[in-house]
Order: sequence, then C-alpha cells, then structure tokens
Amino acid sequence: METLQEILPTITIVSAALMVLMILLQSRGATLGAGFGSSGELFTTRRGLEKNLYETTIVVAVIFVLSIVTNLILG
Repeated sequence: METLQEILPTITIVSAALMVLMILLQSRGATLGAGFGSSGELFTTRRGLEKNLYETTIVVAVIFVLSIVTNLILG
C-alpha cells in the first residue's frame, strides 16, 4: 500500500502532462467563424492518427481522474 502512495503522485503528474500535450496536438474540427454561422463544416469524422490521438487522450484523462480519486481515498 505504501508503494502505491509513493507512485500515485508521479502517475498524476505524468498523466496530466501527457493530457495537456495531447490536447494541444489535436487540430480543431471547425473554425471559430463556422461556429457562428458562416460556411464551414461543423462535424468532421476523425480518421487515422487523429482518431488514435483522440482515443488515447480519453484513456489518459481517465487515468488522471482515477489517480486523483485513488489518492483521495488512500490519503
């Protein structure tokens, strides 16, 4: 149990840094003007690397939240 309490802060910091990096790497699906009614697609399908990056971001976000909740329970 003590080993987990020693590793949890590292997992939280690494997953937070990875999540920030992955979010910044993702391209936007539509421009700001398209959101306010100008011409442009509002919905695009993710394919290839973009889809993998999106799904990996979700996994890292779940790991981040679980590490925080686990740290609260054990702390």
